[in-house]
Amino acid sequence: MRLPEQKEIIKNCQQRAPVPVVAIAHALGLKVYQSHSLADDVSGMIKKDPAQGGSSGYAIFVNANHAEVRRRFTIAHEIAHFILHEQMIGDGVVEDALLRADGLTNGIERQANAMAADILMPWHLINESIERVPMSIEALATMFKVSRDAMSYRMLGISYDDAQAAGRA
Repeated sequence: MRLPEQKEIIKNCQQRAPVPVVAIAHALGLKVYQSHSLADDVSGMIKKDPAQGGSSGYAIFVNANHAEVRRRFTIAHEIAHFILHEQMIGDGVVEDALLRADGLTNGIERQANAMAADILMPWHLINESIERVPMSIEALATMFKVSRDAMSYRMLGISYDDAQAAGRA
């Protein structure tokens, strides 16, 4: 499947909040599994797996012990890796503290995080929501089923705690 088709699938699923991220994964041919065997500092991973993968041959594994908002962001993040970095996946791109801190992969992880935010919190839905009824970052986060920090970074480019301290939350 080519990039324009993948973008169209995502766009078609972004009709209302919360965006159905598992449905996007399935439409892209990815299987999603909740795993109880991932270490606490590992949010998830995507790997080429002909046995467990969907029609694409890839499977996403998310840490079942993490909060729903974290799992949703992780799934979107792994979808982004599939779309942007498929040639790098191989046996698995693991999202954990080590990878995020590794200078060699920081750019790749930032790209995946940015696309995950675009998938889960599309601007057209945020703007529609705010135009209907002005909302706080916390209310928007609840509506979109993302963390307060994710929504704060999306809206203001800073953490929720920093936004509160500055009187912007």
